[in-house]
Order: sequence, then C-alpha cells, then structure tokens
Amino acid sequence: MRYVYLGDRMTADRWRGQGCDPVRRPDGRCVARRGTALVVFSDGSRIAVNRRRLRLTPEARQGSGGT
Repeated sequence: MRYVYLGDRMTADRWRGQGCDPVRRPDGRCVARRGTALVVFSDGSRIAVNRRRLRLTPEARQGSGGT
C-alpha cells in the first residue's frame, strides 16, 4: 500500500489508519478532483478521501521517488 489514510472525526473506524492505493487513470495519473482523491483499500472498497489526510508509507517514501 502506498498511502495511509489518517481520517478525521467523521471517518468510520474501519478506514482510519488503513493502507490504501490511489486509483489511476489509463494515462497513469491519480483520479483526483477538488482536494479529493479516489483510493482503494485492501478490502476492495473505493472511496473518495481528502488528499490532505493521506500520508506516504515509509516504503513508498524510500521507493522510486515519485511514481
């Protein structure tokens, strides 16, 4: 998983602190609009979340730089 979703006070407990990956368009860019990003969690749930509440995992931070 590339990101950890921190959540906010309205976030369900099952998604808070969970790892997720961005959903990508055919050209490889992330699906994002107006401060939100579409992510997929390990259970297959696709949810639009606030991008400010996403954090890179340490593995992704050390990884390939920006991809």
